[in-house]
Amino acid sequence: MHKDYGKFCWYELMTTDVAAAERFYSSVVGWETRDSGMEGMNYTLAYAGDSQVAGLMALPADAQDMPPSWIGYIFTDTIEATVKDISANGGRIYREPQDIPGIGRFAVVADPHGAVFSLFTTEDEGPAQPGMMTPGHIGWNELMAGDLTSAWDFYSKTFGWTKDVAVDMSDGGMGVYQTFAVRGGDAVGGMMTNPPGSPAPPYWGYYFVVEGLDAAGKRVTDGGGSIIMGPMEVPGGAWILNCVDPQGAYFSLVAMTR
Repeated sequence: MHKDYGKFCWYELMTTDVAAAERFYSSVVGWETRDSGMEGMNYTLAYAGDSQVAGLMALPADAQDMPPSWIGYIFTDTIEATVKDISANGGRIYREPQDIPGIGRFAVVADPHGAVFSLFTTEDEGPAQPGMMTPGHIGWNELMAGDLTSAWDFYSKTFGWTKDVAVDMSDGGMGVYQTFAVRGGDAVGGMMTNPPGSPAPPYWGYYFVVEGLDAAGKRVTDGGGSIIMGPMEVPGGAWILNCVDPQGAYFSLVAMTR
């Protein structure tokens, strides 16, 4: 098994207004953006310093009924086999593996409760990933699961994820928040059962690391986005905000200081 199998390796925003999204996230997160130069495709790359961290693209014509959203890519060096595993483990395949010329192959899939994510494979050794809390990078991957127990079974079977710390939030009526690692190592995300009454179906959300949460929150609202929850302190001393960008895509911010 490849050392990166099961790790989140890329993040992509599909939106109704790429230029506006570039301006918004450059202000909020501090990214620099530039065109990817990919033939026949308008695809913007977001950089934190010299590192590519995310892609931005217009919602494709066949997905106009989808709301703007962020999607995470999980690495596999055996994409056809992983797609078969996802089906066998109760997940869904929305787009079978296909080539991105000169870059790799990808597929779009979902877990048994409908939370969508993508798979990615490439021959290249990607750039070394910085630590989880490096500003401008993605610091946390979070699943609001259809059901924590069965979602955990799916992801651990498919990707070899291992349980890290579990935080009992029953006092607030939220149940258990299960953090996870990829075959040991540091925790890279968490999952919990989507709270009853949540307006959103099960989904993956991603936390962008900023310095100083309150200042970043002001940039969100000044830029036309909205804050839907927070600021909230989380175990480990970090602070988080859950937000929506001006086009309606959900995202979160995390910082070690207010």
